[in-house]
Amino acid sequence: MDSIFIKSGTAPATLPIWFVNPANYAEVRERLGGANLAFADAAGFKPKAGRHLLLPEAKGQGLGAVLFGLEDAGEARDLFLPGLLPQLLPAGAYRFANDPYDMRLAALSFALGAYTFSRYRKIERSEVKLDLSQSVDRDELERVVDGVTLARDLINTPANDMGPAELEKVARALAAHHGAKMRTIVGDDLLTEKFPLIHAVGRASVRVPRLIELNWGEGDRPKVTLVGKGVCFDSGGLDIKSESAMLLMKKDMGGAASVLALAHMIMSRGLKVQLSVLIPAVENSIGGDAFRPRDIYVSRKGLSVEVGNTDAEGRLVLADALALADENAPDLLIDMGTLTGAARVALGPDLPPFYTDDGALAADVSRHAAAENDPLWRLPLWAPYNALLDSKIADINNVSSGSFAGSITCALFLKRFVSAAKAWLHIDIYAWTPSAKPGRPEGGECQAARGLYALLAERYG
Repeated sequence: MDSIFIKSGTAPATLPIWFVNPANYAEVRERLGGANLAFADAAGFKPKAGRHLLLPEAKGQGLGAVLFGLEDAGEARDLFLPGLLPQLLPAGAYRFANDPYDMRLAALSFALGAYTFSRYRKIERSEVKLDLSQSVDRDELERVVDGVTLARDLINTPANDMGPAELEKVARALAAHHGAKMRTIVGDDLLTEKFPLIHAVGRASVRVPRLIELNWGEGDRPKVTLVGKGVCFDSGGLDIKSESAMLLMKKDMGGAASVLALAHMIMSRGLKVQLSVLIPAVENSIGGDAFRPRDIYVSRKGLSVEVGNTDAEGRLVLADALALADENAPDLLIDMGTLTGAARVALGPDLPPFYTDDGALAADVSRHAAAENDPLWRLPLWAPYNALLDSKIADINNVSSGSFAGSITCALFLKRFVSAAKAWLHIDIYAWTPSAKPGRPEGGECQAARGLYALLAERYG
């Protein structure tokens, strides 16, 4: 998309946005001057979080400035609150006249709050631009915004226009843009190449399953491998979902969308890594060839897996992809997927859980997630729960024998397919914003990628 940011000094005039709260409002009032002060008082403006006021130009011939309320010092702060502004402001070029609590996150949220998904209908919204402060790295912000936009667009696109082949096309375009190498393994070739779980989940659909692989970077650099769940639509298979549960299943490729967003950020920055991206892309459909409850498949890893529920298909396709990734013993292996309702029950839609046995990695993930306002919360890989995945006739069942600890048991299942990677991180994302929030419009959402990018930039920048 066109950048919302303008280079400093290229706009003939920019309108100031004053951030105010009870602590600084008196100072800002002095700087505004008499006419604006009188107007704000007449309008009854109070410096409360999320409130705004458009102030007239001195001669009353147009807009002169904007007041926007932030939280007071004693209140919990939403560092994305400036993301409300693109929905409130008339068309024009603006600048931040004083510092919000975090200049970079304020600018980022401003850009992310301007996002619209207009592929299928025209969205009427004022075109706003932001003149960035000299303290903010424009290129860095743009690569993050472009990555998030890519993920949101992919997730928001309905399944009739975003199947496995279309997802591959997007990955190919991204690879071509960054000079990366691409290969795919499609249809029955998945069996020949030993990806039986990916094939089993996707074979009932007329939209042929595939494994998408992107490789970029010099071979002597640290290996970072990203694996994203690419279930382009999930009916639940023969364990069919209810109508309400199926309604949002176009977002079940949110893991794939988020790793592609992260890959874009990595390649655009030129991080010193050897990057691999693996996306098992399938549609979990119902048909005469659908895999069944109690079927058993010998995975790429060699573990036999009993299918306890066909609606737990995401962990199956990730298992084969993780096994491939693990064969190359990466320095860091990260997988993301929209995997369990249990994670949403525990932590809600905005706070994905993550799992790792690496304490230093966990601390870094938590630190960067907080700094980027891209929240994540560590949950334990609680070894005693491995018993819940026992099968009487196979090495492992794909679901727990009970209803407890669904997100943890999913993570424990995936862990069985990782043994050689030096560090492994699993993230159970939701990839959707149910109701609009500052900087986060309702709809598809790129979760975890911004925090992970900051971590990788620190390690490999």
